[in-house]
Amino acid sequence: MRFHFCTDCGPTVYWKADNLPALIGVAVGTIADPNFSAPIKSVFEQSKQVWVEIDGAEHLQGGSARKSSS
Repeated sequence: MRFHFCTDCGPTVYWKADNLPALIGVAVGTIADPNFSAPIKSVFEQSKQVWVEIDGAEHLQGGSARKSSS
């Protein structure tokens, strides 16, 4: 994973995985639109804080990338 940060204030803005070059993850906190769609998937839930709850989303303990069967 390669994380890209805001040079002014420091937080992660987006990230890219070397093994998934067509995908870019964008930190939803960087979008200042209050009508932005709610998340549909929550990944790496095994490491989330206990007080974090994302209702109505698919919950995955690990990452979201499907593994190929080769």
